[in-house]
Amino acid sequence: MSEEATKVIPFPRRRSPGPGTARARKVIAVGGGKGGIGKSLVSANLGIALAGRGATVVLLDADLGGANLHTCLGVGQPTVSLSDFINNRVARLEDTIVPSGIERLGLIAGAHDGLDAANPRHAQKTRLLRHLRALDVDYVILDLGAGTAFNVLDFFLAADLGLVVLLPEPTSIENAYRFIKTSFFRRMQGLTDPGVAEAMSVVLSGRDPTARTPWDLVTRLRIDNPAGATQLEMLLGGFHPWLVVNQARTRADHDIGPTIAAAWKKFFGLELGYLGTVGHDDAVWMAVRARQALLTTAPSSAASLGVMRLAENLLALDR
Repeated sequence: MSEEATKVIPFPRRRSPGPGTARARKVIAVGGGKGGIGKSLVSANLGIALAGRGATVVLLDADLGGANLHTCLGVGQPTVSLSDFINNRVARLEDTIVPSGIERLGLIAGAHDGLDAANPRHAQKTRLLRHLRALDVDYVILDLGAGTAFNVLDFFLAADLGLVVLLPEPTSIENAYRFIKTSFFRRMQGLTDPGVAEAMSVVLSGRDPTARTPWDLVTRLRIDNPAGATQLEMLLGGFHPWLVVNQARTRADHDIGPTIAAAWKKFFGLELGYLGTVGHDDAVWMAVRARQALLTTAPSSAASLGVMRLAENLLALDR
């Protein structure tokens, strides 16, 4: 590898304009129903693609129990990580950002020094989210852990945009549905009216003959509980995950994202977006084995082109 290819490119640090005036323009969380579906691949290379289009991006490895995002970028284990912020060894989250080797792309490595960092308390989580929002960058991308633990769901729901990665196979599709539904139930815990919360549980269980979807319940509540209807409407309106299908091989695999979104809309009456598909490609495992980022080692591969289309579709959402 040439000297130019191995040169460390520092992450641009802007002068802080003062409290309350700077913030990340958009926080994106990348989650899914289980491990091994490519969340870190999507997170790392989506960050590279956005940085390549001129955005300043910070990748945060929020897989608090099994951090490895640095490996997907071809970066060695950083000496400073999220652990240092969670355990108050550094005061500012921005001081844990290390160069990724990619221009305009910084990395916050995941917690790696004990169970306390992997299971932050509520106050620690609230502080982390507050500092995330204060980062003066265009995008913060959170690479979440697998499963539906409360910490995973809370980071997913706190983001401006939640991406759900899945493989085009039955078990992964089932896990993706479970992840989305569990995220929705977690969001519904924000309802302060116990009567509305109970009514929502009945609707989602299919036991209410007068309200097939949550929006039907909103319509009914407007008559006898306008305040509850307004609160429920706000919670429903803010829940809009986006699907990313990974490792697609066939035409049917490429079509599965819109099919799942349509099914979710039919059965739950809620919007589920489809951001795009990344095709199955041997370049992916070759990059993983080489401990290099896909977009830097095989920028013209089918999988790289798929990730770049994801970035383009994401940028289109902001226009």
